[in-house]
Amino acid sequence: MNKKLSLLGAAVAASLLLTTPPPADARIPLFSSEQEMPTLAPMLEQATPAVVHISVEGSREVRQRLPEAFRYFFGQRGQGEYREERPFKGLGSGVVIDADKGYIVTNNHVIQDAKDIEVRLKDGRTFKAKKLGADPESDIALLQIEAKKLVQIPLADSDKTRVGDFAIAIGNPFGLEQTVTSGIISALGRGGLGIEGLEDFIQTDAAINSGNSGGALVNLRGELIGINTAILGPNGGNIGIGFAIPANMMKNLVDQIIEHGEIRRGSLGIRGGDVNAELTEAMNLSVSRGAFVNEVLPDSAAEKAGLKSGDVIVSMNGNRISSFLELRAKVGTLGAGREAKLGILRDGKERTVTVKLQELASGQVAANQMHPMLDGAELSNANGGVKIDAVANNSPAAQIGLLADDVIIGVNRQRIANLAELRKALENRSGVAALNIQRGGTTLYVLIR
Repeated sequence: MNKKLSLLGAAVAASLLLTTPPPADARIPLFSSEQEMPTLAPMLEQATPAVVHISVEGSREVRQRLPEAFRYFFGQRGQGEYREERPFKGLGSGVVIDADKGYIVTNNHVIQDAKDIEVRLKDGRTFKAKKLGADPESDIALLQIEAKKLVQIPLADSDKTRVGDFAIAIGNPFGLEQTVTSGIISALGRGGLGIEGLEDFIQTDAAINSGNSGGALVNLRGELIGINTAILGPNGGNIGIGFAIPANMMKNLVDQIIEHGEIRRGSLGIRGGDVNAELTEAMNLSVSRGAFVNEVLPDSAAEKAGLKSGDVIVSMNGNRISSFLELRAKVGTLGAGREAKLGILRDGKERTVTVKLQELASGQVAANQMHPMLDGAELSNANGGVKIDAVANNSPAAQIGLLADDVIIGVNRQRIANLAELRKALENRSGVAALNIQRGGTTLYVLIR
């Protein structure tokens, strides 16, 4: 009986709809007039004033190859280079992270070599900015302006960000101020891209373009989850693959700049590589991802904490570690003197060790700063050249054949005595460069492009 009544009611409702058609200009609303449509506007009204426009001016040295006929007139015979200072202008974005002190975070590449840095707020006010410090390896820089009534953006715990979370990019692409785009978090822990020396990127499909560098990547609460830094595209345009430096990584670096006026790079003191399928099978491991410890260096933070060769580091401070490069980025940006809890796998059992990071040896740098093909190597000054202290497994440096304890003594038959000379020899060099390597009692050449 109830079923018959239901069918009858449905028939009556249908007949009423058929006999009383709506007016021709009527629209069926998705939401009633009393119901608010979903929108990001309230959140953006709070977040966008904290994102600033940055314009810079300066000059930098440019090197050019000279025709053979002119080489005798410029410098020494055989160098074949002409150097000159050329002015430049640039645009980018920044994020206010402390309104009281006027602290603004941006990318190092936005303000590098700049003599004048101007910051323009959303309300139109402009200020000259002072550079407090920068870290080229991670591409973070800290500026300061003297201004009142600034708006700062709250920081999220970026370690809690998940793939699939909504993300909003705010910045000034192509000088178009206060541009907002949206997407999702596409991946976490991206590294080995050769973009920076230390990479632990958040990947997003929110549109990021030239000028977005240094801008904000926020969640739906308007909290900063990352600093937009780079894109991957065939012609420099957006194809839905953008990268941001995690907010926690940025904060670690900024805290060091504020406290010490510089970055004091943390060092664990191990050599190793990624856990892969072959290693998992050979070592009978219960995990397929992590950082495998090949060697623990003497008197290092790792040795003092009890790490051993053969250990697999699977987490750091409660966050999973997927690769050796990810571990290297987290350690390198945490800062010397800081403690870290490492989850390790040893003899099939998981355990936790606490390690106090040491400071990276003075003069030691990541080779990615010199050339993308050297990514994964660590360099330091040595007698008569540049020593390769360590090479991460499966890194570009390992793939071209570099080994730990190699010494770079020249580039294209030009002698190299230290890191500064190596940097200059590789700067703005296109095509192939031949590294003259001293390995034990022999010398050889390694080609990089």
